[in-house]
Amino acid sequence: MKNRRRLVTALTALPIFASFSPKEALAQSPVTLLNVSYDPTRELYTEYNAAFIKHWKSKTGQDVSIKQSHGGSGRQARSIIDGLEADVATLALAGDIDALHSNGGWIPKDWQRRLPSNSSPYTSTIVLVVRQGNPKKIRDWDDLIRPDVKVITPNPKTSGGARWNYLAAWEFAKRKYGSDAKAQEFVKKVYDNVVVLDTGARGSSTSFAQRNQGDVFLSWENEAYLLEKEFGNKVDFVYPSLSILAEPPVTVVDRVADRRGTRAVAQAYLEFLYTEEAQDIIGKHFYRPRSQKAQAKYAKQLPKLNLFTIDEAFGGWDRATQVHFVDGGTFDQIYAKK
Repeated sequence: MKNRRRLVTALTALPIFASFSPKEALAQSPVTLLNVSYDPTRELYTEYNAAFIKHWKSKTGQDVSIKQSHGGSGRQARSIIDGLEADVATLALAGDIDALHSNGGWIPKDWQRRLPSNSSPYTSTIVLVVRQGNPKKIRDWDDLIRPDVKVITPNPKTSGGARWNYLAAWEFAKRKYGSDAKAQEFVKKVYDNVVVLDTGARGSSTSFAQRNQGDVFLSWENEAYLLEKEFGNKVDFVYPSLSILAEPPVTVVDRVADRRGTRAVAQAYLEFLYTEEAQDIIGKHFYRPRSQKAQAKYAKQLPKLNLFTIDEAFGGWDRATQVHFVDGGTFDQIYAKK
């Protein structure tokens, strides 16, 4: 597709874990799981759920049905904390899942150690979705502060994707202009150009593609491809010169799964994400798979990019959240001045 820049980095594939034991499930009646997820995963989990249901039935004879809940990642985490009975959470960032531990002990502190790749079975990144033909000639992050460019992005207070957007823009500016102070000035200028802050990524996608708001939409890579498929005559997208390696994590919600007796199935549901069958589905839906085989298969549509990690640039999610996203943090300072 025209306007895309394809720069170089590598995604590391980790080995697949040992298969689960179905003994507990064999003794159970049909079971229903609730997967509480973030906005742009609807299509991915529709196909994945069907594959897992078939797989589990063939292995154990047990019938499973899976319900989905989608919304802004931060809001979804809050819903679980407030009592939404999620057996598993598949959210946009580790900080949102950490909140399940720190607000009620729904999961253990070391939850990321329970599955490979820090419990992130796929990755993604942030791209710039523009109007067909890129009439504003938007090429990189610094084009977002031009006075003639109107920006669409979700609210970092409720959306995990929005936090990835914010941090990607911040690190670009810090590297280009040399300091956090300059980065804050830059990001404020970006948000000065934001015309609407939806609560989640899918809402922002609707604002841009269906309501024709804004000139550029800061988007998950997979969401950009979905927009291209649905609105190919209206949208295009650009890979910026630098972006962030987004690692959406997954976890069993221990307190719910143990009380409901669904732990065996819930654990298997997440482990299946790392199988080759599931990794192929992940690549098919424009997420970046961990397995080398799936990476190779989808290399053309998911090019190698110049990416940095949250740990490298911000010292991890705890620190990034405390600096940027808590009440009174830099995002509030920036947006309060609009």
